[in-house]
Amino acid sequence: MPKSTPPQHTKRRRFQKYLRVLGIGSGAIAGVILIDMALFGSVYHPLTYLYNGASWILCQNTIAPSCVRTSEPEAYRSSPKSTATLARKEMVVTTHHLASKVGEQILAQGGNAIDAAVAIGYALAVVDPCCGNIGGGGFMLIRLANGKEIFLNFRERAPLAATPDMYLDAQGKPIKSLSTQGYLAVGVPGTVKGLDTALSKYGTMSRTQVMAPAIALAKVGFILYDADAKILQQAKSKVQSDPAASAIFLKQGSRVYQSGDRPIQTDLARTLETISQQGVDAFYQGQIAREIASYSQKQGGILQIEDFTNYKVTESPPLRCSYRGYEVVTTPPPGGGVTLCQMLNILEGYQIPKLERTSSQRWHLMLSAMFFAYRDRNTYLGDPDFVNIPVKRLLSADYTRSLRAQIPQQQALSPKSDTNTPEGNNTTHYSVIDRQGNAVSVTYTINSYFGAGVVAGNTGFLLNNEMDDFTAKVGVANSYGLKQGEKNAIAPFKQPLSSMSPTIVLKDGKPLLITGSPGGSTIPTTVLQVISNVIDYGMSVESAVNTPRIHYQGSPNWVLTEPFALPSQTVQQLWDRGYKVVPFVSWGAAESIGIDREMREIWGVNDVRKPAGAAAGN
Repeated sequence: MPKSTPPQHTKRRRFQKYLRVLGIGSGAIAGVILIDMALFGSVYHPLTYLYNGASWILCQNTIAPSCVRTSEPEAYRSSPKSTATLARKEMVVTTHHLASKVGEQILAQGGNAIDAAVAIGYALAVVDPCCGNIGGGGFMLIRLANGKEIFLNFRERAPLAATPDMYLDAQGKPIKSLSTQGYLAVGVPGTVKGLDTALSKYGTMSRTQVMAPAIALAKVGFILYDADAKILQQAKSKVQSDPAASAIFLKQGSRVYQSGDRPIQTDLARTLETISQQGVDAFYQGQIAREIASYSQKQGGILQIEDFTNYKVTESPPLRCSYRGYEVVTTPPPGGGVTLCQMLNILEGYQIPKLERTSSQRWHLMLSAMFFAYRDRNTYLGDPDFVNIPVKRLLSADYTRSLRAQIPQQQALSPKSDTNTPEGNNTTHYSVIDRQGNAVSVTYTINSYFGAGVVAGNTGFLLNNEMDDFTAKVGVANSYGLKQGEKNAIAPFKQPLSSMSPTIVLKDGKPLLITGSPGGSTIPTTVLQVISNVIDYGMSVESAVNTPRIHYQGSPNWVLTEPFALPSQTVQQLWDRGYKVVPFVSWGAAESIGIDREMREIWGVNDVRKPAGAAAGN
């Protein structure tokens, strides 16, 4: 009988065979890559295959418009399903069809745009709990038909007991999740007082009238569509550790809701009824404030009654800038308007409309503008009540020219590299215009999806985790990857810096575009691209909103694009210039209104990225 081969020899031979196969395969791949580099004249061209492959994978789990393949030759592909609604007199666009219906009903009853905006704000707290809120805060931009412009700031504030190092351990390092989960992450909510201020000063209807639809939705419930269920299914990991939150946002406190379910929010209905009948004092001085403060103290938070009784809404003129003859009305600090205007100022010095919108040169200029604006945001901006912000200098012609002079013709600017960080849709934006011509743009937030993941007792609403928007430690990124400066450090009753940028664009002194978006640090770049698409490329508002987006903030040093947002040649050329281009999931929901006065048309556009949303008008 022949001798059998020892097992160790067999293993050695197999291993050697694997090595040979691996070597041949690696050599073949290396050869193909070298040939590809030689054929296309770039060491980065092989990365385009990775970009397109990663885009294809991401498209399996995102609703980015660029994931819908069409015969259009460009990489910019829009959804074949129209998300635009035409009206002649008035329009509302929100992230939820039921909230849009509420706004439409208020207008039909004779209410003005401010009445509708307040009613929508409360309705979204019921039907869009991930992001709509009465437990957070935000900004409202109003332009009345007579030309008066108002910026209402009802952003959250740090509690009176807040300290600069409250999220650091004994070694001075940030403690993970302390500023994002639980009661210590909660800022003093401003939404209720903000909505009530807008209604009492600029509305025409009573608090009872505008809150009635939201109360009914909370009492009776509403049937969940697929888009609603998908949002609520993301709540489990955030709310399951809080009994009150899980009882509301999980079916029977433990299972995720499904399409066709009808959640009832009895506690929220009771809270809304209390506010409706007793006014804002019920929220800021009464039982609601006491309940939040009590639960905060019991669960390691620092909120107290004084935080609520001292809360004030501020009213000021909005920030204004211009772009190619159009007037841009937007948010002053602590909002994202300075960042938006700084980018527009830089780009106005270039012939952007003459560049192909998918070209690497166009995007080199766009990305350079983003880089400088976010660098200055993180360096200079904060709460104007606490720090001196050089807004005039940042937006001056001389400073803008000095920035343009620093943009290399062919190469990317070189910030420090960092890890990639996701962006979110955890904020809510909506737009309204009425038949008189009053226009309202609102962005409000509880920061991350489902905020801090806590509901105080029987109040029925989620509390924000807005404290994460402060600088917990200089040089350390927050949950949006922003490395912010000392000017945004935590201080008692200070407002954190915000990216929210509700915006109204005027042509010949009349509203042309009402826009804004959620998306954390991507908000200013989203609004920038909507404006540029309309003004620079003459796109319809629907196309401007549903065109794929790109975001760059310098640190992290990654250019994020929605899947397939750029053609392969542009991706390669941007890498050649020094940009690190990667596909990412979709972000934002730029619920916008476009007004064509010549045609007497009002177009409301629901962002395709938010399928639960809708436009409604008359």
